[in-house]
Amino acid sequence: MEIVRSQRSRTNTPNDSVSTLPLYRYAPQLEVRLEDFEVFAMDRLRVLKGISDALARGKRPEEMENLVRDLWKANMRHPEASEDVNKDIISHFVLRLVYCRTEDLRKWFLSMETALYRYRFLLGSSEAKRALMEEFDLPCKAISRTEFENAKEKLEQVARSFDQPLPTADAIFYKVPFEEVPELVAGRRVYIHKGHAYVAMHQVVSLVVTQFRSNLSKALILTNRKWTSTIREQEKDRLTPIVEALSMSYLGPDYSQTKEFGEISIKDLDQLARSSFPLCMRHLFDKLREDHHLKHGGRMQLGLFLKYVFRRLFTFLLSLTLCVSLYAKGVGLRMEDALAFWKAEFSHKVGAERFDKEYAYSIRHNYGKEGKRTDYTPYSCQKIISSTPGVGDHHGCPYRHFSEENLRAALGRMGVGSRAMEDVVDKVRNRHYQLACTLTFEAVHSSSCDAGINHPNQYFSDSHKILQPKSKITNIQVQIVGQPHSDQAEMAKFRPSNLQTCKS
Repeated sequence: MEIVRSQRSRTNTPNDSVSTLPLYRYAPQLEVRLEDFEVFAMDRLRVLKGISDALARGKRPEEMENLVRDLWKANMRHPEASEDVNKDIISHFVLRLVYCRTEDLRKWFLSMETALYRYRFLLGSSEAKRALMEEFDLPCKAISRTEFENAKEKLEQVARSFDQPLPTADAIFYKVPFEEVPELVAGRRVYIHKGHAYVAMHQVVSLVVTQFRSNLSKALILTNRKWTSTIREQEKDRLTPIVEALSMSYLGPDYSQTKEFGEISIKDLDQLARSSFPLCMRHLFDKLREDHHLKHGGRMQLGLFLKYVFRRLFTFLLSLTLCVSLYAKGVGLRMEDALAFWKAEFSHKVGAERFDKEYAYSIRHNYGKEGKRTDYTPYSCQKIISSTPGVGDHHGCPYRHFSEENLRAALGRMGVGSRAMEDVVDKVRNRHYQLACTLTFEAVHSSSCDAGINHPNQYFSDSHKILQPKSKITNIQVQIVGQPHSDQAEMAKFRPSNLQTCKS
């Protein structure tokens, strides 16, 4: 598969010569535009991550079939119908390259691709299934009418034990070496005679999926060897950065753009943190209030989150107990207000002069006003989970980086009940960190979140939408009696007695 920047050539392969469900044995001999290389992979990744979330939530098989159908239709259709198969094959091989690089990546990709293949096979017609079985050259053959009659009683016993319809005279059964269907043998769902399992047509998916998984597992090892020996170095200036970034890609809404949530009274910032911040941000916010300091990783994670949580943030240092009095409309934190917010907190510990010298630059840098002038966006869950906090750091994902004892304590402070807490901890033990956060959201808000939590700002947004109608917050406009001062010493003059509040 050659990657080019010019227009990708079209293939003239007749539709009837390519199975609707490919075998993915060989990479296609196609020229692929670099843009398609990345976009196709991300579209398929949305399908696989949707399957991963659904399986972790314990969706039933019939629900999974409907989900896979909808995910595939939403993400894997090409504007030109004739290119659907090409997009399918190209995206698979791109992600094979992306996920071959480590044992954990290979394990996840193998499981999700196998699950996708299973449900796509089940959704196919009987004719398509038989055609695919012939292409796979599976070690099986249909039993004769005589063999069926001889084994009919045993086949009926198996069917009754699983409340399946009894086999009829026109039923199709395949005789397969029992080691080829370990899933069915382990579940005692087939009749075994002289080393062969008698597999019904509706059970053939187990045989197909076992073969597919075996082939893909071997292919991932071979791809990894080729990647490490040649491809990574040869493509270090072109494909390697894309491949290495794809496994960490965030696929949800763009939170680099501010969104309107109505009017928020941000003088109740601490209350907002308790009610609508995800655990990762709530922990950082609490540590900031407690220590009046965060290391670089914490400042980046919390600062970029807040950057798109509040739009107009007017910060006034009032006292040790009332540090911030704010009024905001919508979302997004302006750079000037961010500087005031962080300065008000840090000045308790390092002083205003040291803050200006050592910390103000990094805040301006986050807003694209210093250095490379990149306007940084908030961190996604995937980026936060993959971080490696050190001693004294408070950033990262609590579900991954907290001990179980500390996590339980934090969940208890959020108001998560004992039963829901056990469900969250169970997901953490199985390394389903985002699902653990989703269950926390559902427990705290008594509301389902079928889409799952994939971004801290999504958590805040969804929480605010749920809580806003209940809270009926009275909008407060802060008016200052006298002239505002930018100097830190002068800011201390503004006490609650110097402020007036009025209904807007």
